[in-house]
Amino acid sequence: MKIPRELVHTFPLFIPRSYKTSEGNKTGSWRFLRPGYLEKTAPCSSACPLGQDVPTIQMLTVQGAFKEAWEVILRENPFPGICGRVCFHPCETACNRGEFDEPVAIHMIERFLADTARRYGLTPHLEKGPSREERIAIIGSGPGGLAASYFLTLLGYSCDVFESQEKPGGMLRWAIPFYRLPLDVLEEEISRVESIGIKIYCDKNITEKDFQSLKTRYNAVFVACGHQKGRNLGIVGENLPGVVDGLDFLIGLKRSEREPRIKGNVAVIGGGNTAIDVARSLIRCGAEPVIVYRRRKEDMRAFQSEVEMAEEEGVKIWELKSPVKVEKKNGKLMVTLQKMEVSELDSDGKAIVVPDPSEKEEVLFEMVFKAIGTEPSEAWYATAPPARDVHDLFSSRIVFEDDYPVLYGGDLFSSAKTVTNAIASGKEVAIALDAYFKDGKAAIMPEIERCRVGGSSALSMEIYINGERSKRSPHVVSFREINSDYFTLVPRIPQPRLLKEERVLTFAEIDLKISASMAMKEAGRCFNCGICNQCDNCYLFCPEIAVVRRTVEDGVFRQINYDYCKGCGLCVVECPRNAMVLEEESA
Repeated sequence: MKIPRELVHTFPLFIPRSYKTSEGNKTGSWRFLRPGYLEKTAPCSSACPLGQDVPTIQMLTVQGAFKEAWEVILRENPFPGICGRVCFHPCETACNRGEFDEPVAIHMIERFLADTARRYGLTPHLEKGPSREERIAIIGSGPGGLAASYFLTLLGYSCDVFESQEKPGGMLRWAIPFYRLPLDVLEEEISRVESIGIKIYCDKNITEKDFQSLKTRYNAVFVACGHQKGRNLGIVGENLPGVVDGLDFLIGLKRSEREPRIKGNVAVIGGGNTAIDVARSLIRCGAEPVIVYRRRKEDMRAFQSEVEMAEEEGVKIWELKSPVKVEKKNGKLMVTLQKMEVSELDSDGKAIVVPDPSEKEEVLFEMVFKAIGTEPSEAWYATAPPARDVHDLFSSRIVFEDDYPVLYGGDLFSSAKTVTNAIASGKEVAIALDAYFKDGKAAIMPEIERCRVGGSSALSMEIYINGERSKRSPHVVSFREINSDYFTLVPRIPQPRLLKEERVLTFAEIDLKISASMAMKEAGRCFNCGICNQCDNCYLFCPEIAVVRRTVEDGVFRQINYDYCKGCGLCVVECPRNAMVLEEESA
């Protein structure tokens, strides 16, 4: 039934409206918890011997800022092209992403950035400190010596490097096969180090007498000669013709214009990286190498990936066998092998082996290569006895002779005989010397402690010079502190490399380059643990609109307006990468 219009009564609608702002109601006074921005330390950075700022490198790579990412590496590591190829990347073992799906391929991205910079002839912007009057002599131009000269020069010191060989690089140049480290990569990175003002004097073998002379002309000497001599087996017949030192073999390969042709079964004694390099090089020379190792395969000191590739290429590994005698027989070498057995495991899970006297065997080989370890080529290279005024740091030693500093690092001090650890040793030497020259002996250890990354033995030069990283918390972000709801499962991009059938025919580099899109995709898998990557979750989720964004010269700056922040903690909970903190409000 239709109601007549005159019977319908209408009423005015009144909507309440405030003519004053609510800004006067400062709801922040209700707060008893206080959120704040606090960047922290990623586990990959703490695990890296060089303490590199890995999450920042990945963040810049995702953005396509390749030069800037490369320059972040150079703050802590002068050799990204080398380390991207030969480093054992413990950063990836520590990567939080490994608990989610697979670790980020950090070393592959580092290599990509270095190769991109080399391809386009980029020149890094490196800030140098004010010039200092002290002059430093460095004996040896391997990774430790060159790294020390690089960081000392950036700190303002004058460095002279003395190299006994005709070209710089040490074992980087003479011992690492081309299939792992191409010569052009090595020379380009050494040239960049020289370009900042370092003088390298080649064909200058420093004798013990010369060493004493250096101390009268320089304010400090860093002995970084490395280990350039192979160890003896200590068995009968090891000096027979056909028994070759593995390190000498690798050096001979690098010096010769043509690879030698070696046929038949050959034995490689040892289980470290040198043994693997020797065996894989022998494959490429036509031989059929067998690695004879006294412990189990899982106990080998060589990098696991190198062991796996060696087996792919045809290298055989005989476990729990130790040579006890070598003798000539019918123009070949007969090696007597003693069977070993595991008696127990040490604290690291490595096998402690003992001989099984009941079992021996005799095997004929065309040649035998010794690769059980290395040692200094000169006795005086050895570090000073601890009875003197000695300061042992994490990867180097300082000996004071009447307040004159002599430093030892790299292989001469550290048990971890790797390229990355040698570079770390050179950085530590630079920090220690700078602290000593500025504030004396007492300042060395406090300064070393101050620039540790996440409480590990890794040191950061950026922290030492009070850069942005010095503002971060040393707290290492764990996987449980990552808000994994914001991440999806994405498979790791595999390293492209030559087929094994191609690899064994040439000494060409095995690992192939990746494209920019692949690098950006892989870097995008990074959680960027502990650092802000501008995701804006804090801004978007704040119910009080208390997060304020301001555009500054270096990007977008965020701060919390505590007049209105009620301390609900939503911003902290929704931060995917734990770059915020929630603390109890002070009274």
